[in-house]
Amino acid sequence: MQDILRDMADVVRDPFAYGRKLKADTGKKVVGYVCTYAPEEIILAAGAHPLRLFGTTGTIERADAHLQSYCCSLVRGVLEEGLKGGTDFLDGMVFPHTCDSIQRLSDLWRMNVTQGFHVDAVLPVKLDTQSACQYMIDVLHRFKNDLERELECSITDENLSKAIRLMNEIRRLLRRIYEIRSDQPGLMTGDSLYTLVKATMIMDRERVREVLQKAVEKMEAAKSDTPAKRLLMAGGICNQPQIHDMIEAAGGAVIWDDFCTGSRYFETLVSLDKDPVTAIAERFLQRAVCPAKHAGLRNRAEDLLRMAHERKAKGVIFLYLKFCDPHAFDYPYLKAALDQEGIPSLLLEVEDPLPAEGQLQTRFEAFLEML
Repeated sequence: MQDILRDMADVVRDPFAYGRKLKADTGKKVVGYVCTYAPEEIILAAGAHPLRLFGTTGTIERADAHLQSYCCSLVRGVLEEGLKGGTDFLDGMVFPHTCDSIQRLSDLWRMNVTQGFHVDAVLPVKLDTQSACQYMIDVLHRFKNDLERELECSITDENLSKAIRLMNEIRRLLRRIYEIRSDQPGLMTGDSLYTLVKATMIMDRERVREVLQKAVEKMEAAKSDTPAKRLLMAGGICNQPQIHDMIEAAGGAVIWDDFCTGSRYFETLVSLDKDPVTAIAERFLQRAVCPAKHAGLRNRAEDLLRMAHERKAKGVIFLYLKFCDPHAFDYPYLKAALDQEGIPSLLLEVEDPLPAEGQLQTRFEAFLEML
């Protein structure tokens, strides 16, 4: 297991180096994206490689000339990499329209980053109507046509079906890893699980399937009875894996999550019994939504409570990027729903770099003592 995680950690540490090497070794075109609402299956069916961007590990300087300082660090970091040439190996960028900041990032990228093509996928916000379904299908057909034009290729139903099967298998394997670890948290640290999921969004997907299959086999053959207080974590993305180390040092374990770099990435499979584009559209409508989408007045709270009860979580930690308005607006009613069920919660608003480790460690220890 350690060799698997070591290789994936190298990918996560420098995803752009991985993307450059993949492009040089395979000749594949590399398409960047910034959100789990990007239709990966369509990118794969075009013969390209989808690579998710997660901001920057460097200092943000150039982006501040275009974005307010109260814009989230993810968006500012992605723009920073584009402006300084870190993404010059990309053949194009895909921007699904989700939050306002991602939409503005799309505009700024189109106007200021010269390399590669630029494609928007203007997905519907309200997802629980029949018109939303038809609109989603139309948007994805347009996205398919845009990719065919930009990549000078033909995206066939056969290639779409192949890509759907590949991504479905990756989602099944990720879910299995989550389920095994939920039962036996000691089998894999939270940091390692985060690395696994993030690397899945960066690496060659055929290789990912092989690596995840090996990870499942090793975990199914192992046993662990490490005691820990079971926690659920919720938010947008987890870009700070050291937070898991602090939680585990305090005696806790994050046994499930509601992240787009977590369960929202693998929840719900694409049907194999329908027109491929229609099936991809239906998955986007049926999967767990992020707060930038709407599929009912209480569905986000109901999903969170279901996870907490199914996974026997003793508490919930909300991990939000600072200045993320959709999640901030979402928080009060989610906390109220947890309070009503008697489930304690803790709110952390973070950005890179994190505050002093001792400060966070103290907060985690106090929260876990309370459970």
